[in-house]
Amino acid sequence: MPQAVPTLISVTSDHAGKRLDQLLAAQLDVSRARAQQLISEQKVSVNDAPAKAALKLRGGERIAVLGSAERPALRAMAEEIPLDILYEDDDLAIINKAAGMMVHAGAGATEDQRNRGTLVNALLHHFASLSAVGGEMRPGIVHRLDKQTSGLIVVAKNDEAHRKLAAQFARRDVKKTYIALVHGWVKKDRGTISASISRDRVRRVRMTTRGTGGREAISHYRVVRRLDSAFGKFTLVEVKIDTGRTHQIRVHMVSLGHALVGDVLYGAPREMRARRGRATDQGGAISLSRNFLHAARLELTHPRTEEPIALSSSLPAELQAFLSTIERDVASNDSTKRV
Repeated sequence: MPQAVPTLISVTSDHAGKRLDQLLAAQLDVSRARAQQLISEQKVSVNDAPAKAALKLRGGERIAVLGSAERPALRAMAEEIPLDILYEDDDLAIINKAAGMMVHAGAGATEDQRNRGTLVNALLHHFASLSAVGGEMRPGIVHRLDKQTSGLIVVAKNDEAHRKLAAQFARRDVKKTYIALVHGWVKKDRGTISASISRDRVRRVRMTTRGTGGREAISHYRVVRRLDSAFGKFTLVEVKIDTGRTHQIRVHMVSLGHALVGDVLYGAPREMRARRGRATDQGGAISLSRNFLHAARLELTHPRTEEPIALSSSLPAELQAFLSTIERDVASNDSTKRV
């Protein structure tokens, strides 16, 4: 079998001082991450010797690149992963997604890292057919939930159902209700947050309401309970969203000054320590390894029969256990303020 012909790049004096991965990204018109992957796979040599991504070029070097500059297209794969299926017929299914599960594969260094353990992979194992409207990596996916958000998500089994469900979401006819626990006491008993959301220019993994040119986002919240515990003040809120932007509820609550419990990306503490002088049966500290956000209710119209569908999902065990810990402490100190 003939060997692939390497791509040859001559380094000029204009490139002096640049890192190897920077030059490759520019010359090959690929991302810097892809350039670094080629280097780590030893598919790049400088003057016929292996090199590191951080190598500073001086000018005059000969670079050889062996291998494709583009990643092979990913395909979703079926995996035998348990699913909590609350509703299913020939057109759709409604799944109670667990926290920690990505809805579909994302970018990553290898195919295994990018394409394992997702909801899509589980769906491909459980269902004979799914809609193809979303493409090969997102079969059946009409809307999404964050990885660390649990709760209800609807899946389309055929293209017609997908298009009709997507139209309902676009018209804002689908009603989505979430339960969240946030740090601090939310001042108003209820309110509407209408603040556009865009990607944070400094920390690209975050979203923000402070940027310009963001997408419209609307959330309606209602305080369910305010709690004053040894571990701090908390507010249990019900949130209904008209739009479905990335991290919407998390970002909107932060815009009010109240990060979700467990949401360290947006400033929540990893651990909550008991205040001095407050007795507690939980020891000195408590923590939650996920965001306290649960998609608790979903209301929509069946895409074929046009009959209403309304389903609810109780808080998962880890969230209920955390909330019960707070509530027990509040009860013991008799300082709950209810709405």
